[in-house]
Amino acid sequence: MPLLGWLAVAGALASVAVGLFWARRRLLLVAVVGRSMEPTLRAGDRVLARRVPLARVRPGDLVVVRAPAAMTAGRPVLPGEGPGLLIKRAHAVPGDPVPVQRVPLLRRHGEAVVPADRLVVLGDNPPFSYDSRECGYIPGGDLLGVVVRPRRVAR
Repeated sequence: MPLLGWLAVAGALASVAVGLFWARRRLLLVAVVGRSMEPTLRAGDRVLARRVPLARVRPGDLVVVRAPAAMTAGRPVLPGEGPGLLIKRAHAVPGDPVPVQRVPLLRRHGEAVVPADRLVVLGDNPPFSYDSRECGYIPGGDLLGVVVRPRRVAR
């Protein structure tokens, strides 16, 4: 193969590597485990999330967050379960009124608005959801991304 051919192949491989690196840093693919987001999402569905800062999250967005340590401590990871990730709906973001009617646990903090760098998340199926009702605020640093594309698995 002439030198120009090798350069084209190397350029194509470099482009693919850069594209994969970019996608890996900007996107996250997560499998849904459990019933907490039914009927919106079901176990086995997959979601594509875009990594964004907390300032870009709006109430109503589906978000992927790291599970609070209290939830994962001493608990075995189930087969097919992610590394301590939760998919929930953002209910309140910094500056929003604290939703004490939906999340009574937040009363103890005594704030009128959600503090900076905090997020309130709720599952769509409350009886099966571990969310802000049990653990309070989610730190902004635990936000991994906003769901941009859910994919239903055919049943």
